[in-house]
Amino acid sequence: MTNRSDEQQAAEAEVEDFREDLGPFVVAAEETRMAMVFTDAKEADNPIIFANDSFLRLTKYRREEVLGQSFNFLMARGTDKAALIRIEEEFQGESECGSEIRCRRKDGSEFWASLFISPVRGENGDIIQHFASFADLTKHKDDQAQSRMLIDELNHRVKNTLATVQSIVSQALRNATDPDEIREAIESRLFALSRSHDLLTRENWESAGLHDVIEAALEPFGIANGRAERFVVRGQNVRFPPSAALALGVAFHELATNAVKYGAFSDDEGCITVDWTVVAAPDGDRLILHWREKDGPPVTPPTRTGFGSRVIERGLAHELKGSVNLDYFPDGVVCTIDIPAPHGGRNG
Repeated sequence: MTNRSDEQQAAEAEVEDFREDLGPFVVAAEETRMAMVFTDAKEADNPIIFANDSFLRLTKYRREEVLGQSFNFLMARGTDKAALIRIEEEFQGESECGSEIRCRRKDGSEFWASLFISPVRGENGDIIQHFASFADLTKHKDDQAQSRMLIDELNHRVKNTLATVQSIVSQALRNATDPDEIREAIESRLFALSRSHDLLTRENWESAGLHDVIEAALEPFGIANGRAERFVVRGQNVRFPPSAALALGVAFHELATNAVKYGAFSDDEGCITVDWTVVAAPDGDRLILHWREKDGPPVTPPTRTGFGSRVIERGLAHELKGSVNLDYFPDGVVCTIDIPAPHGGRNG
């Protein structure tokens, strides 16, 4: 059996002394579920002279590894000076507010604890020990960090959404002069953005499947019901992160709007096929998507680039860091989207 240090033996002797003096209080400290230690107030570094089982479970130390150690050996590396000053003030009796400190377990892992230090006085009123209790705040701190992350993410989404709205309004004003036309252009695109938001909300803003993005974008055009037989979607339900899903939703809205006004869905004969595949490439997998219209009225290439075309060719390419091409073939519009596949895209 390993010989214990003189400090440990002296510490345990101190424990026995105040165990006899304080009796029931020490027994209660041993049995409570709150982590507790006693320190020797007569020593400058406040060595630990008692640690209950709850403290040992929390810190993963054995009792003999704790007794005789300076109280501050529990502090995690990098503990700020302000926290150390607050702890010292509590030991000096200059503060009773408690502290939140970051502690280090034996295995090197860290945890947050709320620390309260109280004096234990002898018969003559002098402070002979300090009693320190620890309330584990790790889950509370993790929840706080999660809340901050969610708030930051929300701020990011709001800024991106406002930037998108600003672009929609700016482009609508630039491409139309009739108030009703401007209102319709803005409202329809805001509704498209809203539907993508609704889809992502149902998915906890983690990701959205490409099939679902297309269905949400095209549902207002009756494609999900009345024109279902004239619309074919082929491909695995590859999941995209929120920003990409929003950009795709707006782009498919523009393609469908053009198809209903001028393309395959402007008569009773036209049809649309959307298909995609994920292919290997030297710089990472790529997703290649084709929107193909056929059997509609003859296509006449536009004389100028409209808002919808800008959203599809420039906005989508910029947002998804890929390339987008709109080809106005006589027998139907073809849109080709070549973008990096999302993580795990090959497996759908």
